[in-house]
Amino acid sequence: MQEVDEEFYDRADTHIHLSNDQINEKVGMGKVSASNMYATARFNAWVSACGWQSGQEMAEAKEETLEYFVAEYRKMLEDNLNDYIDNFESYMQVNKNA
Repeated sequence: MQEVDEEFYDRADTHIHLSNDQINEKVGMGKVSASNMYATARFNAWVSACGWQSGQEMAEAKEETLEYFVAEYRKMLEDNLNDYIDNFESYMQVNKNA
């Protein structure tokens, strides 16, 4: 992952808080997660489009763009999975006496 600026985690936390607020009796974690992934994909498609002068240029870079975003997401997901594995009891508030 690239070096992060001072507000990187604050921006991420804002999205996490919004997602947590959207979870309720009718909409579970899975649906909120799917909406998040769609929003991220849609936003990143727009970010990518901003770097090109035409759809043809964008199409020519499509595979490279996909490889970049998938690799970055994989690294971030792996880092966060490892963090939850290492801190499962405290993050998930598991009662060791249960």
